[in-house]
Amino acid sequence: MNPQSESKPPFPPFSLETAALKVRMAENAWNNRDPHKVALAYTIDSLWRNRSEFITGREQIIQFLTRKWNKELEYRLIKELWATTDNRIAERRVN
Repeated sequence: MNPQSESKPPFPPFSLETAALKVRMAENAWNNRDPHKVALAYTIDSLWRNRSEFITGREQIIQFLTRKWNKELEYRLIKELWATTDNRIAERRVN
């Protein structure tokens, strides 16, 4: 499967409205708490750092999120659009 077929619209270049929509879609995905769906938003070889833990790839992302959400039962992520230009989005996370 190629990366474009795994992506969901809206696609770049972003307007203020489409960037805000993309951020809201990501927020909704995280708050559905389905680690398999959330992991699909990241590349197969993604690299994450969470404090002292280093996470590589989707399978480790799924394992990490499963552990996280089993402990943090009231977890809710709030994302806000911080900035956007053409093909980039910056967001602010509040949790």
